[in-house]
Amino acid sequence: MIHIVFQKNDVDVLNEAIQLDASLQGEVILIADDFAVGPLKDIFLAEGWEARREWWRMVLAEGDHKGTVDDGSVPDDTRTAAELIDKLQRDKKEIIWIWAAQNKHDVCGYYWLMSQLKNFQGRIFILYLNNLPFINEKGQLFYPVNLFNIPAKEFLKAKKLARLVTLSEFEVDPDEWARLCNEEKGVRLLEGGKKLVQRDYDYYDADLKTFITASWQTAQKIIGTFLHKAAQTTGDAYLLWRLKDILSSGGYDVQGELKKMRDFEVKLKAGQPETETSTA
Repeated sequence: MIHIVFQKNDVDVLNEAIQLDASLQGEVILIADDFAVGPLKDIFLAEGWEARREWWRMVLAEGDHKGTVDDGSVPDDTRTAAELIDKLQRDKKEIIWIWAAQNKHDVCGYYWLMSQLKNFQGRIFILYLNNLPFINEKGQLFYPVNLFNIPAKEFLKAKKLARLVTLSEFEVDPDEWARLCNEEKGVRLLEGGKKLVQRDYDYYDADLKTFITASWQTAQKIIGTFLHKAAQTTGDAYLLWRLKDILSSGGYDVQGELKKMRDFEVKLKAGQPETETSTA
């Protein structure tokens, strides 16, 4: 059995669950990229994948995650997918369990991976924790947005949700992913179930601006406040890139170098009114 997850923190909690239940025994593999942002055009061709890598290099340039595209610290997902396919071809009894929670990151990763596993119908299982209640560490009922929010012992209950990906899903889901790739948008949002919609690269800009106030704040604080309060969020690396783009247009005071989140501070120019959100 091979387990697939889409967020780094999911690996640890799932491995912990495996230690509690021998029936879950298997390798846990991470699909590392965040396919909820960035270009997807021709993503299954070498030039399309390299174009995406080049986009990430641009986004991460001079930021907190500079160099991670090429330094080997992040797995190459195309290689991971190729190795998975090779394992399935060599071992006809091998099966895959794809774990996904109700968030755009996991659902986008699911679509990307599923589009490459068409030849293995009957051996791919999905555990989609879509609006399902679990018990947290305090004994309270909650609806997890991410797998890593679920206590390891609760995964023993979650395993009962495993089901085969249907023939219909194998036919429809790759087509849905192809549609998203061809729209050439930069941001993907989850509307419910597995339905994704797309927006332009500047989708988060308006909300991000509301957290810039008349007082000096580090970029780290602005982004942290956004992640805590905004209705729709994304990764901090993407937000840092968008914040730098916002500041490049002028209208704000900046001190420090526009590099890592702790390297510079930002505030509104004198006389510029604060928004209702930033004032609050």
